[in-house]
Amino acid sequence: MSTSKLQIKIFADGADLDGMKAMAKNPWIRGFTTNPTLMRKAGVTDYHAFARDVLDHITDRPVSFEVFADEFQEMEDQAMEIASWGRNVNVKIPVMNTKREFSGPLIRRLSHQGVQLNITAVMTLEQVSAIADCLSDGTPAIVSVFAGRIADTGVDPLPIMREAIHVLQGKPNAELLWASPREVLNVAQANDVGCHIITATNDILNKLALFGKDHTDYSLETVQMFYKDASAAGFTIPDSRQRLSA
Repeated sequence: MSTSKLQIKIFADGADLDGMKAMAKNPWIRGFTTNPTLMRKAGVTDYHAFARDVLDHITDRPVSFEVFADEFQEMEDQAMEIASWGRNVNVKIPVMNTKREFSGPLIRRLSHQGVQLNITAVMTLEQVSAIADCLSDGTPAIVSVFAGRIADTGVDPLPIMREAIHVLQGKPNAELLWASPREVLNVAQANDVGCHIITATNDILNKLALFGKDHTDYSLETVQMFYKDASAAGFTIPDSRQRLSA
């Protein structure tokens, strides 16, 4: 299968402005996501200025920006402000705060006010079901299930993602997003299971050129790489037969 045959939408995940602008030139990148951790790693110090710069350059595809407050009232204030930045903005709301309190009432208020949400850090079917109960049928929303982090715990995320699709079927404007992929295989898995969206960092996006590559050709290229690097390093192995005959 080639990337052109994929049904799933690929969103670029990151906070490097130049990288985001470059990815915006690729028509197969259907949206963008970021979060405070990625922004900090990228050296962003002014959240609002960074977001405005992103939205000045990306106007035709959805972009998700996350609230960072821990109290729900402050989260709501931040969400309303972020939502005002553009019609293509999805406001990321964590499924819970640091006190383990479910964000459901806030999700319900925002969704029913028409705020396009991206519910993030979701990892259980119980959370997906509770979120679905809070969403307005008429407002677009994304439910981001962190399949990669689920896999990091030794649990196969595929059954969870399949069931999550089923849970969200009653919400016509809700899309399931496969978050935190670890390899290109996850793109194929997310596509096959019926997820609407997958996020991918630059490392994954750069590997998408390998999607559907012939394995024998790839084997040859790998052997050629080993040979080239050994030659470039000047590696030699002494001939033990010559030593014994000397």
